[in-house]
Amino acid sequence: MPSEPLQSLHVITIGYLGSKRAVDLDPVLSSYAEHEAYSKASVPFAVAEPVFPEQERTAEETDNLGILGGKIAEAVAQGRHAGSAVLMTGGNCTHITGVLGGLQDAHGPEAKVGLVWFDAHGDFNTPHTTLSGMLGGMPVAVCAGLAYPRWRAQSHIAAPLPTDRIVMVDVRNLDEPEERLIRATDVTVVPVEGNAFEHAISDLAECCDLIYFHIDSDILDETLVPNHHTKEPDGPGMEQVGAAIETVMATGKVAAFAVVSVFGNGAGSEVAIASGVELVQRGLEAWARHGTPALVTPPSR
Repeated sequence: MPSEPLQSLHVITIGYLGSKRAVDLDPVLSSYAEHEAYSKASVPFAVAEPVFPEQERTAEETDNLGILGGKIAEAVAQGRHAGSAVLMTGGNCTHITGVLGGLQDAHGPEAKVGLVWFDAHGDFNTPHTTLSGMLGGMPVAVCAGLAYPRWRAQSHIAAPLPTDRIVMVDVRNLDEPEERLIRATDVTVVPVEGNAFEHAISDLAECCDLIYFHIDSDILDETLVPNHHTKEPDGPGMEQVGAAIETVMATGKVAAFAVVSVFGNGAGSEVAIASGVELVQRGLEAWARHGTPALVTPPSR
């Protein structure tokens, strides 16, 4: 799938944590607008804001996540069909299913999509491995077809993501059962810098048509995201992560980019929001330098 310069940007803002409306994301999304973060790609942009249909809410949260995932997928596909690169901001890691589903809607389930996962955690638990029961610790496993098929299907994922197309970067805090599950698959786990990281990104780009590049802000050291719900010590600084962003964008294969789990409340929120703004800006500047895959519409059946 050939790459082309960025022509336009389709920004999808998520005002939910899980399926629940989260007002503490409002200051974050407002700050992106105030700092003109979305302008850093130097291309026209449009903003979409998926809304959860409350009349469809159920007692099963994984179904709710699937319903919202479907709305996100529709927004992603709309952006790609318009020829735009897709940026998702706000929200958290549970919303990745909708991004993957939207890419499959736009490019077809046969398209070889790769996932680059920047996070302090793997989010690869299943109901059989989780120690906490947190659904936020499971979405990569859901995308890979290892848990919650209804959540996956409602998010428009027709073909589970093969684990040999997942590169996890940093993931410095893995639960033991989760780590065993990851090691039993073809997922690649690498540090945020060095030869192993560069080779993993190069190999992924070589075997994929397009890449979904996902950043949870907790990949940064806890001093840079002090109010994060799952902050972790001993993480990389902004310069290290910024250099790694450049490496991923330099593949020219990134079709969708997300910066999630930036929180606008609590002590240290100003520091965290500034980190989120910088992650978005660095990502968009690098994206503009290196381009994005052209949309190839799948043949009609």
